[in-house]
Amino acid sequence: FTSVRLSSLRRHLKIHSDEKRHVCHLCHKAFRTATLLHNHVNTHTGTKPHKCSECDTAFVTRGELSRHRRYKHTLEKPFKCTVCEYSSVEASKMRRHVRSHTGERPYPCDLCSYASKDAYKLKRHMLTHTGEKRYECYVCQARFTQSGTMKIHMLQKHGENVPKHQCPHCSTFLSRKSDLGVHLRNLHSYVEEAIKCRDCEAVFHERYAFLQHRKAHKNEKRFKCAPCSHTCNQ
Repeated sequence: FTSVRLSSLRRHLKIHSDEKRHVCHLCHKAFRTATLLHNHVNTHTGTKPHKCSECDTAFVTRGELSRHRRYKHTLEKPFKCTVCEYSSVEASKMRRHVRSHTGERPYPCDLCSYASKDAYKLKRHMLTHTGEKRYECYVCQARFTQSGTMKIHMLQKHGENVPKHQCPHCSTFLSRKSDLGVHLRNLHSYVEEAIKCRDCEAVFHERYAFLQHRKAHKNEKRFKCAPCSHTCNQ
């Protein structure tokens, strides 16, 4: 990275720093820069200040708006591979693509020899070590560590009973498009009056985010014995 302005260089250097001085007053998550914090707070409040000039869509960040315009309106792919004919809407996708040529895998697992080309795949891989099963079969409630494994299970075990409509915001599948609409309205639509957690200071404007947050409290052992180290959740 190079810049003619010192202020731009200082701002860029923050992405390499682990210091997170900017704290969200709603959920206490911390960020490196004030801009990242501002964008995060907008996700709580539902504020979408960046509006598309060609349709009615609005976004939390300027970057989301730029991606939307490239995907939906201009169809521009400004990031081009120097090795092959691949081009991309986003710089991050180009960086991942280039690693297919270089063989670079900058995200190694601390527990085994696995290494990944991108951070998301490493997070997915870590579930194989923790045993956490976040994905549930809609038909029989069997649970899986990865969404791909769940989908294979549904196709092999349930055949024609497999719901055809997947929620774009979570792993839920529904059999009818009308059911998907109800699901989106009930769980993923913006709620004007914030939902408050009774066990902490967190507030949410989306019911799904609130329910996911409540799951963390269910496994939380908040009650501690004074004479010994025993803890429990009731």
